[in-house]
Amino acid sequence: MNHLLEQTLIEQNPHWAGERYNHAFKRSHDSILLNELGLREIQIITGIRRCGKSTLLQTIINHLLEQGNIKNILYINFDDPNYNEACNDPSSFYSILTAAEKLMSCNMEYLFLDEVQNVDAWEKYVKSVYDSKRFKKIFISGSNAELLKSNSAKLLTGRYIETHIYPLSFQEVVLNNNINNQYELIKQKPLVLNWVDNMLNFGGFPRIWEVEEDIVRRKILQSYYETILLKDCVANNKIRDVKAMMNLAHYLINNISNLYSYNSLHKALGSNETTIQNFIQVLQDAYLIEEIKNFSFSLKQKSKAKKKAYCIDNGLINATTFKFSKNYGKLLENLVFCELKKRYQKNIYFYNDQIECDFIVHDEERVAIQVCYQLDLESREREIRGLSTAMQHFAIPNGLIITYNQEERLADNMLAIPFWKWAVASA
Repeated sequence: MNHLLEQTLIEQNPHWAGERYNHAFKRSHDSILLNELGLREIQIITGIRRCGKSTLLQTIINHLLEQGNIKNILYINFDDPNYNEACNDPSSFYSILTAAEKLMSCNMEYLFLDEVQNVDAWEKYVKSVYDSKRFKKIFISGSNAELLKSNSAKLLTGRYIETHIYPLSFQEVVLNNNINNQYELIKQKPLVLNWVDNMLNFGGFPRIWEVEEDIVRRKILQSYYETILLKDCVANNKIRDVKAMMNLAHYLINNISNLYSYNSLHKALGSNETTIQNFIQVLQDAYLIEEIKNFSFSLKQKSKAKKKAYCIDNGLINATTFKFSKNYGKLLENLVFCELKKRYQKNIYFYNDQIECDFIVHDEERVAIQVCYQLDLESREREIRGLSTAMQHFAIPNGLIITYNQEERLADNMLAIPFWKWAVASA
């Protein structure tokens, strides 16, 4: 047996020795995945790098350990360079499985494949072992939306359930600090506002909430940003013009929530419009940037209109630019978008037609939302006018102005509400 492979398997599977995985945070998606354990379908978990996918897989392994499964669980993390051979040749999966079963002297029944986007044609192996019922359950994680978009991925159609996860939501931060009701939330308001400040500046990546020093947080976030760009964007897509990709990502993050067209980006950055569109799609597939459109009932108008981009986590904004360190209005707007994305995933737009409304949520019930860090004499009229115009134009029954810490009934169907109260009450 390959000694290096044997050592890697032992290091990545401490549960074989009966060890449990310790986690700092309980996540809202944990119970959803555990409830689906009895389904035969492949469970695919997607999300931005470092948002908690591996931790979720380990949470599931902990649950299986409680049921008496110890030796028959195989976990493989393909970010480990010792699996480079398997990444280039999916047939190596079989040698890894054989090595694990020889080590443990039993058949593996649960298969966990982490960061599987690193493996060429992984879908063929997974389809084969799924169709042959080789395992009781297969779990897969990936840091790229392309994971399920390729022609090869179509082999798995009808065979999987996808769960997309994100960095911590504000409600998860609150619940993990043992605040379970409105009374405690208001009673602990100074502490709650401190958490809002942390989310504004450092986002919701779980590791960031385990670190107290701001300088260390920034270094970790810078490392995340560079890895996402260089590995999940450049390397995975074999992009040659690395500088153009880096410049576009930096520009969009420096200009979150600003209107743009592909032509305006072409003029600002020099790359042609087709390249810019392709690169934006790459950034979206890596879950770093999300592009949203001007809301319209006409698909044609929606596709032609100007766009806006938001970053999926506030920490990545402040890790890459000092421009936003004091721009609390922009940071709060991006944070609200992140919470909306975690809640609705799709159907988030903005409205701009001479006057602007920050967000239109087009879900079962449409809601118009403005974001204003502090309502004052200058901003109040502008924010209310933008909100009421969008509500009238699209016959939207309810409107919100989300603030840092102001609450006020502005009209029968229009409310100003602090972020901390909105993020917990409406989750």
